[in-house]
Parts: sequence; structure tokens; C-alpha cells
Amino acid sequence: MNVRITSKGQVTIPLAIRERFGFMPETDVEFVERDGLVVLERSKASKPDRADQLIRALAGAGDGVLTTNEIMRLTRDYDTAD
Repeated sequence: MNVRITSKGQVTIPLAIRERFGFMPETDVEFVERDGLVVLERSKASKPDRADQLIRALAGAGDGVLTTNEIMRLTRDYDTAD
């Protein structure tokens, strides 16, 4: 994949790369030189990114008393009138 550096030194990380490696908006990254190559990696000192925050916020949200069959019945009956 070729990308062009703007006059401000900016590049757009292609969507396929962002998705594959989990580079969500607000993710802190670093450019690191390794064996004569420049490598983009997630910053070790970064704060949790948006995806991490969402996962933490939803942790435990599924702790309910409905059985799987009850949940499936609710989702299947969603479009039907009682």
C-alpha cells in the first residue's frame, strides 16, 4: 500500500491496517526505528483507547437471569405483534 506524506508530515493509515491491528481513533502510536526500518506500533505509555474503554464499560453487562433460550425467543419475537 502506498500512501503520500502531506506537507505537514501527516499520513493516513489505510483502513485495512487500522482494522487488522486495532488502531482506533485516539490510539497513541509511536514510530520506532528497527534494523533500518521505520515501524509503527501502539505506544506502551498510551492511555486506554476508545475500544478498551468500551470493553471495560460493558464488562459484566451480560450478567442477567435470562436463559439463552429466553433471549433467543425475545429476539425472534421482536417483529411480531402480541
